[in-house]
Amino acid sequence: MDKFIGYTCSICGHSYSPGEVTYTCPKDGGNLDVILDYDAIRKKYQPGDLTSRANPSIWRYLPLLPVSAPAGDSTPLHLVGGTPIYALPRIAEKLGLKQLWLKDESRNPTASFKDRASAVVVTRAREINADVVVTASTGNAGAALAGMAAAVGQKAIIFAPRSAPPAKVAQLLVYGAKVILVDGSYDDAFDLTVKAAQEFGWYCRNTGYNPFTSEGKKTAAFEIWEFMLNQMGTGMRVTPNSATIPVNEQRLVIFVSVGDGNIISGLHKGFKDLHTLGWIGRMPRIIGVQAEGSAAIANAFHSGSQVVQAVHAKTIADSISVDLPRDGLRAVRAASETGGTYLTVSDQKILNAITDLGKIGIFAEPAGAAAFAGLAEARDQGWLETDSHVLVINTGSGLKDIRAAMQAVQPAPIIEPTLEAVKRVL
Repeated sequence: MDKFIGYTCSICGHSYSPGEVTYTCPKDGGNLDVILDYDAIRKKYQPGDLTSRANPSIWRYLPLLPVSAPAGDSTPLHLVGGTPIYALPRIAEKLGLKQLWLKDESRNPTASFKDRASAVVVTRAREINADVVVTASTGNAGAALAGMAAAVGQKAIIFAPRSAPPAKVAQLLVYGAKVILVDGSYDDAFDLTVKAAQEFGWYCRNTGYNPFTSEGKKTAAFEIWEFMLNQMGTGMRVTPNSATIPVNEQRLVIFVSVGDGNIISGLHKGFKDLHTLGWIGRMPRIIGVQAEGSAAIANAFHSGSQVVQAVHAKTIADSISVDLPRDGLRAVRAASETGGTYLTVSDQKILNAITDLGKIGIFAEPAGAAAFAGLAEARDQGWLETDSHVLVINTGSGLKDIRAAMQAVQPAPIIEPTLEAVKRVL
C-alpha cells in the first residue's frame, strides 16, 4: 500500500504529488503537510493492529508514516522512540492536579526528541538515494542527524552556531559528521544550510523546512495516545482491534517547549492523523511554552495574528533560541485549534525547573525544563483546573548542556580529606 500520496501547503492549501516538490510550497514558501491515504489505512488497520505490536520504537507506527521500514535492524535508528512516561504524584499534589505525567525524550539514542525527525529523514534520504544529508542546528537536531546517519553509513554535514554548547558539538564530532561552526546565529546557519544544499545537491533536513521532520516528531503523539488508551479517565479508551470509545472526562493537556515550532506542529499533526482516522474522539489541548527571550510564536498567538515576526533571541535555552521560527504558522495553529495557549517563562524559572525536576530524578536540559516551568505559570494564570490530566514533555537530557545545569545549582564544596572537614560541611 502506497500510504504517502502527496503534500498540502499550510498557507495556500495547494496540493502537490510526492515527486512534485521536496521542501516548501513553490507558490508562497509555506510549510508542507504530508498527506497519507487515510481511507486505505482505515480499511486495512485498526488501533489494536498497531498497539499490539512488540516493537516499542517509532516503527511500530509504520502504517502511519510516509516511509518504508528502514533497512537492517538493531541499530540506533531502529531504537528511536518508545520513551518512558513517568507519573509525578508529588508534584501533582503540590500543584493541585488530578494527574501529572512527564514524557522523557532524553531516553532516545542521542538523548533528545530530535531523534524522531532524524530517523524518518535519514530513512527518506536512503529511499531517494541522497548522497549527503545536511542540517542547521544549535546541537540537538545535528546530533540526532549525525547519530542516525552514522547508524546506517549515511554522510552528514552539520552547520551549527559557534555558540552551541560544547557537549552538543562533541556529539556531532564523535558521530563522525562533518561539522562546520558558523560565526553567527542559528538563523544564519539555517539560511546558509539551505543555500549549500541548493548549490551542492545535498538533501536538507532543516527543521520547519523538510516536511518529513514533523512526520518523525508526530510519533510522540502516537505514543502519548497509546499510553492514554491504557489510563482510566483520560478522554478515550480502546480494546484490541476496535475503534476508540470516547468518554466524558477532562481531556488531556500537553505542555511542550517551543523554538522554531516544529515539535509542537508535529505533535498536532500526529493527533490530527488519529482524529482523521477516527481513532480519537477529540484532540488534547496543546500548550506551547517559550522562553521570554525567544517568544516570536507566543507574541503572534497573543496578538491574534498568524504572521510570526522575528525577534532578537537571547535565552539560556539554546535549543529553543530562534530569531525567526521556520514553522511558526503551524505552531500557532497547534495551540489555537486545540483550545490551548502560549506561555512564556524567564531564564531564571527555567533554571529553577531544572532543579525541581532533578529532585524527582529527571535531568532536563533548559529547553526541556522550559515546558515544566510553563506548568506552574499555567496554574498561576488559571489555565489548569484541579481535575486536569496533564502531560509535560522533556525534550532533551541535561547532559547536553552542563554549563547551564551548573548555573541552576550551588557548587559542591571542596574539603581536605579529614572527618573534621566533613563535619564542618554537614
